[in-house]
Amino acid sequence: MKIAFAYPGQGAQKIGMAKDFVDTFDWAKEMISEASEASGIDMEKLLFEENDDINITEYTQPALVTACMIMTKALTDEGIEPDITGGLSLGEYCALVASGAMTYADAVKLTRIRGSLMSNTVPAGEGTMAAIVGLDSDTIESVIKDIDGCTMANYNCPGQIVITGKTESVEKAMPLLSEAGARKVVQLKVSGPFHSPMLKPAGDELRKYLDDAAISDLKVPYVANCSAEIVSDASQIRDLLQKQVSSPVMWEQSLYKMKEYGVGLIVEIGPGKTIAGFVKKTTPEIQVINVSSVEDISKVKEALNG
Repeated sequence: MKIAFAYPGQGAQKIGMAKDFVDTFDWAKEMISEASEASGIDMEKLLFEENDDINITEYTQPALVTACMIMTKALTDEGIEPDITGGLSLGEYCALVASGAMTYADAVKLTRIRGSLMSNTVPAGEGTMAAIVGLDSDTIESVIKDIDGCTMANYNCPGQIVITGKTESVEKAMPLLSEAGARKVVQLKVSGPFHSPMLKPAGDELRKYLDDAAISDLKVPYVANCSAEIVSDASQIRDLLQKQVSSPVMWEQSLYKMKEYGVGLIVEIGPGKTIAGFVKKTTPEIQVINVSSVEDISKVKEALNG
C-alpha cells in the first residue's frame, strides 16, 4: 500500500497548532527558532499566544508551514515515509519539503513573501471568492463562462467548488449559481481573489524569489496543484509554483491521480480535517488519517501494521 502525505491550505490554521509537539520534542523548539529566523516573525508568539495575526495571509502561510513540517518530522522520525506528497494551495510548499525538493527554511521564507504578494497585489475590495456547494463543475463553468472577470479557483471535491475574480463579477455569478441549483453559495472572507488571473503579477514577482531558492531532486514525487500531474522533475517546480498563484487548484483531480498511483492511505498532516472531508467525497476507498497531535501518530502506525 502506498502512502501519501497531504497538507491543508489557508483556513486550517489555529492558535496552538503543533504545541504538543514542541512540548514533547526538543528538536521542535529548534524548528520554531529556525522558522522565526527564516521569516522574520516571532513564530513561537504567532503560533502559541492569542493574536489576530494568525489569520492575516502574510503570517498564516509561514505559520501553517512551520506547524505542518514539525508534525511531518515527528512522523518520519518514527520511520513513516511517504511514497508521494500533495498539498492544497499553500500546502504544496509543505509537500515539496516532504518530497525533498525544498528546504524547510526556504518554504517558510517563500510563503511569507507569497502571502504578502497574494494579499497586496489587488487593492482591497476589488477581488473576492465564493464557495459553491451542490453543483458540478461543468454547470458552474457554463454559468460563469460569459461573466468577465470570474473564474474557477478550487476544485475541492465533487459538489464543492470555489470561484474567484473581480468582486462585481463574483457577486453577479452568485445568484445565477443559486438559480442553477446550488445548495449553498457563500462569499468567502478573504483578502483577495486568490487563484485568479488577477494575481498573475503576484506570481511573476514571486518567481524572482523562487529563482533564488534552491530546488533539489525529489526523493519522492508530488502532485502539482495547477496540473494535477505527478511531478518528479525538479526543473518544473519553479514554473508550477509561479503559475499556481493565479491558476485553479485541481485538488479533486489530484486525489484521483493519487488513487491511480496506488495510494491506499492518505496521512493528512496539519490542523483540521479539511482534506479528510474532501477525500471521503472524492476517493472514499482511500483510507485517510489526520495527524495534528502527537498521539495521532499511533493511529498511522496501527494502520500500517494492521
